[in-house]
Amino acid sequence: MKPLSVKNLTAITAGKLLQGSDEVLIQYGAYRLKQVKKPYTALFTDKRIVNWKSLESLAPLVLVTEWVYSQHEIPQHVIIIQVENTDEAYWKFVHYYRSQFEIPVIAITGTSGKTTTKEMIKHILSAEKEVTATTLSSNSRTASLQYLLSIEEETEVAVFETAVGSPGDVRKAGKYFKPTIGIITNIGAHHLNYCKTLEGYIQAKGEMVEIVNPDGALILNAEDVNIRKIDLSKFKGRIIYIGQQASCHYRASHIRYVENGMQFTLHHKKKKYEVFVPGFGEHQVYNALGAIAAIHELRVPISVAIKQLATFKKVNKQLQLFEGINGSILIDDTWSLTTTSLEAALKVLNSLGEGKKKIAIIGTITDLGSWGYIIHEQAGELIHKIGVDVLITIGEHARIMADRAVKLGFSKPVYIFNNNILVYKLLHEIVDENTIILIKGDMYSKQISQLAADLKVKKTLPKENDSRQ
Repeated sequence: MKPLSVKNLTAITAGKLLQGSDEVLIQYGAYRLKQVKKPYTALFTDKRIVNWKSLESLAPLVLVTEWVYSQHEIPQHVIIIQVENTDEAYWKFVHYYRSQFEIPVIAITGTSGKTTTKEMIKHILSAEKEVTATTLSSNSRTASLQYLLSIEEETEVAVFETAVGSPGDVRKAGKYFKPTIGIITNIGAHHLNYCKTLEGYIQAKGEMVEIVNPDGALILNAEDVNIRKIDLSKFKGRIIYIGQQASCHYRASHIRYVENGMQFTLHHKKKKYEVFVPGFGEHQVYNALGAIAAIHELRVPISVAIKQLATFKKVNKQLQLFEGINGSILIDDTWSLTTTSLEAALKVLNSLGEGKKKIAIIGTITDLGSWGYIIHEQAGELIHKIGVDVLITIGEHARIMADRAVKLGFSKPVYIFNNNILVYKLLHEIVDENTIILIKGDMYSKQISQLAADLKVKKTLPKENDSRQ
C-alpha cells in the first residue's frame, strides 16, 4: 500500500479525529476485524468493538467508525476517526486510493481460463514491468481491497481476476479496480446456486461491460455462444474479438499439438506469427489469444509477447502430465470442474491418447444448486459425444452424467463409485503402459485430489502429436 497519513484519511472520509496523532502513516487497510494482521492498519467497521485487549499487539490501529465511544472505553494506542457513515467513508477511501494511479488495469472473468490467461499476462509483462496481480485463483470479493492496496508507486500494470459467485460480484470488483481493459474468456454454466439461471449467470459475467473504462477495450471470445448474448450496445470503448473466425482481430489458424504444448498461426492486421504456448488443448490457444490481445493493447509488440509466452509455466493441476501407475500416462486436471472445462479436458485426452486406451475419471460438479441434475446430464452428453474407452465417475451426483451417457448410447465400460476407496484397486487391474488416464475434478474435492496423488509416479512429457482438437 502507498502510505497514507491519518490527517489525509480524515480529510478523505470527511471524518473527525477524536483520538491519536494525525501524523501516523497508515500502511494497510481492512473492513473486517479478522483482516487486521499488522500495526498501522486502517480498519473501517460499523460493528462495535468490545474486546480492545485483543488488539494491543496491533497498535497503533486506526479505527474509522460511526460508533460513538466514551473516552474511557478506548485504549490510548487506538486512533479514532469518527465518520457519519462507515460504508460511505470506506468507499471514499477506496475511490481515492485507486485514483492515485494512472496505470493500465486488466480485469478478467469467465467460467474457465481466467486464471491461466491472467498468469500468462503477468508472466509476459513481468519481464520488463512491475506487475501486481491476484494470486493464482484467489479472487473472492473479500480479497478485492487487499489486491487494490497491492498497487504501489512502482506498480506499472495490474491484472485481476473478477470471479462470479453471485450477481453483482463483477460490478463490485469494478468499483475497486476500475479496469481499463476487460477480458471475458468464455461463459459456461457455473455458480447457478446463486445466479439461479444460466441467463442470470450470463448477465453476471456481462457486468464486465459496465466496469471497463469507456476509453478502454473489451476482449471477447468471438465463438462463445453465451458471450454473444451479452448486450454490448452501451459500451463506448473498443471491442476486440479473438478466435478462429476470419472477422476476429486476433485469429488463430493451423492449431496443432506439439511436444509440451500447442502451436498455431496468429493473424493480426494482415501479419502472421507462429506461436507456441505451453499446455495442451485448443482452449489454451484461446487463453493465449486473450493474453496477447491485452498485452498488445499496452503497446507491447506481438513478437515480444510471443517470445515470452513460450517460457510460460502451466498452472498446477491444469491438464498436467505425469507418469501414472503401471507405466500409464496421467493427466491431472483437478483444478476446477465445469462443463466447459470438462469438454476441453476430454478433447485433450482424445488427442494425446490416440492409439491408447483412454480412461476418464470424473467427479461431481459443484455450485449448481437446483441446476445440478440438468448440468450433470449435459456433462453426460459431452462424454457421449466426445467419447472415451472407460468412464469412471466418483460421487453421488456424478452418477447422473454416467447414466445420461449410457442412455444416449455410450457402450464402453462404465464404473460408478460413491467415493474413491475402490477406484485405485480397479485401475491397477485395467491400466497398463498403453493407457492414458484423465482425472477431472475441482480443488475442493479431497477424494479426487487424493486419488490423483496416488496415481502419480513421476512427471513425464508426451511425444509430439500432430492431431488437432
